[in-house]
Amino acid sequence: MVSSAKLKSVDFYRKIPRDLTEASLSGAGLSIIAALSMMFLFGMELNDYLKLSTSTTIVVDNSADGKFLRVDFNFSFPALSCEFASVDVSDVLGTNRLNITKTVRKFPIDSKLRPTGPQFHPGSVLHAVKHDEENEDEYGEGAVPINGLSFDKISHLFPILVVNFYAPWCYWSNRLKPSWEKAATIIREKYDPEMDGRILLAKVDCTEEVDLCRRNHIQGYPSIRIFRKGSDLKEDHGHHDHESYYGDRDTESLVKAMEELVRPISLESEKVNADNSSVSLKDAIKRPAPSAGGCRIEGFVRVKKVPGNLVISARSNSHSFDVSQMNMSHVISHFSFGRVVTLREMSDMKRILPYIGLSNGRLSDKSFISNPSDSDANVTVEHYLQVVKTEVMTRSHKLLEEYEYTSHSSLIHSFDIPVAKFHYEFSPMQVLVTENPKSFSHFITNVCAIIGGVFTVAGILDSILHNTMRAIKKVELGKNF
Repeated sequence: MVSSAKLKSVDFYRKIPRDLTEASLSGAGLSIIAALSMMFLFGMELNDYLKLSTSTTIVVDNSADGKFLRVDFNFSFPALSCEFASVDVSDVLGTNRLNITKTVRKFPIDSKLRPTGPQFHPGSVLHAVKHDEENEDEYGEGAVPINGLSFDKISHLFPILVVNFYAPWCYWSNRLKPSWEKAATIIREKYDPEMDGRILLAKVDCTEEVDLCRRNHIQGYPSIRIFRKGSDLKEDHGHHDHESYYGDRDTESLVKAMEELVRPISLESEKVNADNSSVSLKDAIKRPAPSAGGCRIEGFVRVKKVPGNLVISARSNSHSFDVSQMNMSHVISHFSFGRVVTLREMSDMKRILPYIGLSNGRLSDKSFISNPSDSDANVTVEHYLQVVKTEVMTRSHKLLEEYEYTSHSSLIHSFDIPVAKFHYEFSPMQVLVTENPKSFSHFITNVCAIIGGVFTVAGILDSILHNTMRAIKKVELGKNF
């Protein structure tokens, strides 16, 4: 049997008899300081344990091949009509999508970016526009030439005024010219302006009547507009409310379309009520004309994660454009890659990672404006974007996936039709931000180390201080004797 005396010999914590212990003011002060130090260090250790710790690494992008990425945008073009505005996407793999409309919306705006009407619906033309053969017989001058002075008078004189806005240098205007003149002659003979007076076909040379064409927002040639007496002027913005004709341009089709316009109008009712806003052609050949010269384009497209281009331009298969008059100035309200992160999600993330989200909308709220009256005319605006994917991973799941990008913009003079081009390239690498887990056992160990360390250091200091004070007292007593 092991005796109790031997067991007591292994006691780490030897007890001093209470009557031999002595309390002191210095010891009390050190005890208070030690307790406060323990509490402070414990609080710091607890805060460090509760705080999320992350590490950032660069790894190869692990996105699946062929994965499409969403690109959201909101652009305002003060000098590009919604009638011809086209959103195109192309990439190095051969993808070439022109005039995307399914996920894109267009709204007419004025030069100050203020909305002027409801959403512009471009409609659809399912076939190439038909023209008369170029070797047709000679044609006369059937259409009435009008200018800025006579336009308002004539537009209020006839219930239906159909105007061909053209440019002599334009190929499509010259293709339309014989058909238009012949159709005008036929309509004039059938509906005599003096005796009948229900319809008149006219023409405007936009190289001569620049102000008149600009007032009617003519940006492509030829543009055929249908004006109706009594509903051709809106008071709110002072622009003409009229329709555009997009049908075939051969003589037979033009005459048929004009007759459909006239048919619901009787000679008797024309003199009493000339408001014929209910008259309509098929949607495939007639749509409301843009009510302003600008356009706000918003929506999204899906692109492959390879180098490519998002291009905004004026596009038409049956119109020509005067490149010297094109102005692709624009204001970018929003432009981002990937899923749109909500404000609440971004706020939660910034509490964890303050640097997240600083570059996912670098082009947002930026303006790129050029003045077409000087050397800035006919300018293509190009944006070069380098996109990097960032993933934030917690211990249990993926918390966030976002795409940040750098941007460099330039203005380039070009002899082609100016465009707004966004050239993007995706980095083959991605930034991976992962949460570093913290061990609870490590936290407990540090807490014990804090308590034991402070207690031990305080005890040593107290012992040194106590011995020093006793030595000083002995010296003083020795001097007294």
